[in-house]
Amino acid sequence: MFNNAVVRRRTAIAGALLTSAALALSACSSEPVNIPGAAGSMTSAANDSTISSAPVAGNDLIIPGSTMEKIKQRGKLIVATALDAPLVSQQDPSDPQKVNGLDADLAKMLAVYILGKPNVEWVPSASETREALLANGTVDVVFSTYTITTKRAEQVDFAGPYFMSGLAVAVKADNTTIKGIDDLNGKNVIVQTGTPSVSEVPAKQPGAKLMPFATTPEGVQALTQGRGDAYVQDYVLLASQSATNKDIKVVGAPFTAEPYGIGLKHNDSAFKTFVNNWLKTIETKGLWTQVWKNTLGSVGDSPAPTPPAIGSVPGS
Repeated sequence: MFNNAVVRRRTAIAGALLTSAALALSACSSEPVNIPGAAGSMTSAANDSTISSAPVAGNDLIIPGSTMEKIKQRGKLIVATALDAPLVSQQDPSDPQKVNGLDADLAKMLAVYILGKPNVEWVPSASETREALLANGTVDVVFSTYTITTKRAEQVDFAGPYFMSGLAVAVKADNTTIKGIDDLNGKNVIVQTGTPSVSEVPAKQPGAKLMPFATTPEGVQALTQGRGDAYVQDYVLLASQSATNKDIKVVGAPFTAEPYGIGLKHNDSAFKTFVNNWLKTIETKGLWTQVWKNTLGSVGDSPAPTPPAIGSVPGS
């Protein structure tokens, strides 16, 4: 069991994902909720068990003078991430040293690979600060639903991709007939104005009847009230909503592409190769799949997806 992660500071966190997650939390009832990934939950115990079985790199892989050696000598991995994104990187309010979720757990496993233990210093980051944090050496890596783009790749290196997000489908928890985008022909489909779902749903299912809403909480409320048969939105946003609302669930895998990468300092090819080899190792050992099941996969009924091929998207 590892409990020695360190939180250096907290700041306000911006970004659409985080805003939506916060709205989801504020929109739910005042009754306590068991957020997957929070301390004390069964998921937290599963996270710790998975991380404790993570591989450790051989000494021959820690190249003298490399970033890996610098981190090992320092004794901790410094990670930029969000701290209030359920299922992705959620900080335990009763113990700020504990952060769980897909991004957080993968970061701890990378720390184990370098250090032999998950010593992580968490640095809250906003979307607009991630490149600067890497460039000025404040952090070693960024794990923060960081979509790989060729424009961003001009400023940072991306290891991965390690997860393919995108638009997905949510339905009421008792719905057993809709299992993904293929089942939405002729259905009333909730979408959010100004998002890709407005164009992608009719492109995939011309017979779907769109029901636009302005915000994610409004869309979730319409779904739970039965005003629509399904809600199409970003997979991670829907999973975050499901974490705090037992009346909805995510079905099927994302049907559009939003590749998440691990942000690294630009032109550090040795560290990028090292991180990609680590990622390949945990995927081969089934640990990536277990982390997904412990986090995003805990609120849906679809099987674990196959992780995207490393280096498979422009910018990676």
